[in-house]
Amino acid sequence: MAFASYYPLEPGKENVFVVQTTPIKYGPGCVAELGAEAKAMGLARVALFTDRQVLDLAPAQAAIRSLQAAGVDVTVYDRTEVEPTDISFQEAADFAVDGDFDGFVSIGGGSVIDTAKAANLFASHPAELLTYVNKPIGQGVPVPGPLRPHIACPTTSGTGSECTGVAVFDLLSQHVKTGISSRFMKPNLALVDPEFTYSLPPMVVAATGFDVLTHAIESYTAIRYTAREKPADPALRPPYQGANPHSDLGSMEAIRMGGRYLLRAVQDPEDREARNAMMYAATMAGISFGNAGVHIPHAMSYSVAGMIRDYHPEGWPGNAPICPHGLSVVINAPAAFRFTGDGDPQRHLAAAEALGADISGAQPAAAGAVLSDKLIELMKAAGLPNGLSGMGYGEADIPGLVKGAIAQQRLLVLAPKPVGEAELAALYADAMTYW
Repeated sequence: MAFASYYPLEPGKENVFVVQTTPIKYGPGCVAELGAEAKAMGLARVALFTDRQVLDLAPAQAAIRSLQAAGVDVTVYDRTEVEPTDISFQEAADFAVDGDFDGFVSIGGGSVIDTAKAANLFASHPAELLTYVNKPIGQGVPVPGPLRPHIACPTTSGTGSECTGVAVFDLLSQHVKTGISSRFMKPNLALVDPEFTYSLPPMVVAATGFDVLTHAIESYTAIRYTAREKPADPALRPPYQGANPHSDLGSMEAIRMGGRYLLRAVQDPEDREARNAMMYAATMAGISFGNAGVHIPHAMSYSVAGMIRDYHPEGWPGNAPICPHGLSVVINAPAAFRFTGDGDPQRHLAAAEALGADISGAQPAAAGAVLSDKLIELMKAAGLPNGLSGMGYGEADIPGLVKGAIAQQRLLVLAPKPVGEAELAALYADAMTYW
């Protein structure tokens, strides 16, 4: 679609979008170059954030050897939590403050990378935990300036956290996810090594892969950056700017790659082409949504993850109930896109086609349904739960789910049509069962 026609400039509205991307090094085995990169940044003493499962993997050990060979002093922090909480963030922050490190390395999924971001933030700009947390749950104080260098090495093909300035956690006292957002929290470099994904079990690949798809579709269908009010001060321009010409490119390619490779990556662990492609798609989607933002599916996901009671997905360690981030997002996505379809039919149909749907003859009024039906088809084939009911939720849970979602205004304002509590209640009801 034509640039000028889709992004028209209006008096008083935003006329600027900002591109601030994390430098990326991609390729099988690239974590072996971690030491050289750390040395080039002048790092002498780093905190390496990971978890106990990742620490034993061959690529992680290669990364540590690379740092040591470069003469970098490494202190390992392996107490990160899968789906981190305010408690685990605080423990990591205390470790970082006490260690007085000159840089940070994260080797893990989004939970590890987000934990390293938070630890780096509080070591660089000490404060109480809720100081920088997004309003209305936290105080929303802007991060005052740059952090210490951080090299992120993602081990799952999903969150894109290596490219974003967001760190998400569960606030246990309120049974809701929330987060901290700032451009200063973006890692300084990402080493994207698909070899980490070769040993991942199918459900982990599925959950993280559907996170890629929802990131990309949400950022592509978000409000236009030109629809926002122009800020009086450039410093007040939000990290999530709305869809823009830069984010569009990565979002669409990530959707195409997900439609082509996700099921292959889930169903055949030996399909290196598919797992390599999904790792690259995750990073592209991370760059795109880190720039444009996400909307309703992610806003709904926070309470889905925070209120989980008795769900134990295959492939995740431990016995405690857990809802992996990617599942908490995609489980809402078909209902959400059915709702948002008429807010921007052209974009919903384009996303559906990129995902592999046949849109010939599809009318604009059916755009949301066409996209949702294709997404449901992929979810079913990948063995995901059949809606929220498949994760133990029922109608009685909807008020609590709505309460957690409506608090995520920084995301909801990016949706292509308005959404309030009544709409969210209807969306959670729609997401209970899909087939």
